Amino acid sequence: MNYLAHLHLAHLADSSLLGNTMADYVRGNPAGIYSSEIVSGIMMHRAVDRITDTHPLVKEAKLLFREEYRRVAPITLDLVWDHFLSLHWSTIEPAISLPEFVRYCRNIIEPQLCHTPEKFQELNEYLWPQQWLIRYADKSYIGKSLNGMAKRRPKLSALSGSFDDFLLQYSELENIFFQFYPQMMVNALQQIFVQDVTIQAKE
Repeated sequence: MNYLAHLHLAHLADSSLLGNTMADYVRGNPAGIYSSEIVSGIMMHRAVDRITDTHPLVKEAKLLFREEYRRVAPITLDLVWDHFLSLHWSTIEPAISLPEFVRYCRNIIEPQLCHTPEKFQELNEYLWPQQWLIRYADKSYIGKSLNGMAKRRPKLSALSGSFDDFLLQYSELENIFFQFYPQMMVNALQQIFVQDVTIQAKE
């Protein structure tokens, strides 16, 4: 899952928007460093990623990518899910428009940035002003994002080519999204991700 999906699922689960968004910028155990609410959000983000990575429908989606791009398919799929969520937002979440939801999240997250990792603060300098979450609805913006990551990290150069497979398999990926993402929404509403965190903590 990418930023928009993590924010949306956090909203449905009544979890910390900040914790769920900055989780990838926090290493190790965040307990004692951040408030319990933010820690819970970070742990929910990790639970979402864990469930996503092992979901049968996501595994099916990975197989749609050619072998040379399959290694980076999980990264591409994170953006793919945000693309379809942004594109079909009014169908999936009719109670609030996407621009309103983005403003809502920004107004909650930005005032707390001074207490977050520097790299996450840098992300926020672009995420909101450049309207990433809304622009994800545009296929070409997904391509631009993948190309940007490929240039910044040479080991992930295959991300550029994976965009072609996204376009080639567009309809099938869209079908999988509409099977997969509603399940994640139900999990969020039923606090399944919170339960998963509790189980992981006990193990």
